[in-house]
Amino acid sequence: MTDLIKNITHYALLADVFEYPTEDYPQRVHAVREQLSARWPKAARALTQFLELLPENDLAKMQELFIRSFDVQAVTTLDIGYVLFGDDYKRGQLLSNLNREHIAARVDCGHELADHLPNVLKLLAKLVDAELIDELVRDIIAPAVNKMIDEFDDKRIQEKNESYQKHYKTLIETPVANIEVATLYKFTLKSLFEVLKTDFGVVEQIPIAVTSDFLRSVSNENEIEEKAQSFY
Repeated sequence: MTDLIKNITHYALLADVFEYPTEDYPQRVHAVREQLSARWPKAARALTQFLELLPENDLAKMQELFIRSFDVQAVTTLDIGYVLFGDDYKRGQLLSNLNREHIAARVDCGHELADHLPNVLKLLAKLVDAELIDELVRDIIAPAVNKMIDEFDDKRIQEKNESYQKHYKTLIETPVANIEVATLYKFTLKSLFEVLKTDFGVVEQIPIAVTSDFLRSVSNENEIEEKAQSFY
């Protein structure tokens, strides 16, 4: 573990892959893939699949794909505490603990919460406490990323779309018709998980005590909002 602590700065690079796309986003992802190619070839191949689908010359489409993956009528969310715990009090505990660690490590979370995946990856890259690193990866990051990958399953996406359509009466269209392009961010998550597997020996089906079904959370939120609106 001591040697690993000295060599986890690559997680700060991986955080770049999950940032909202700007003009130089494709170049940054290409750079990350190059960094991964020697030590994490499977992770690099997953990013190659992502880049093959990414509309690199169309910033608006890249941004729409990001939003539809992680924000508005989303496939999943980058707030990993919500992925694991939903609105359970355990997420509040996690946010409090992460905030403390971010401050100590001088990680600027910007306008996002402490459990936002890029922020957590930046934090991981700065940690030096072996026990904390292992706990953060095995109990929080790896289970969350594994669960996020599952949310890109075709059946799960169809169920979420039906829930969104029922509530909003319409479904925001993705900027592309190709389902592979519409779900391209699953390859970024798979790339990250491959790095975690190599570095920490995590496995793909990790049992955790409390989980949050993203689809169920979406449906519950929609039902609560509908009930609230019925009073007006």
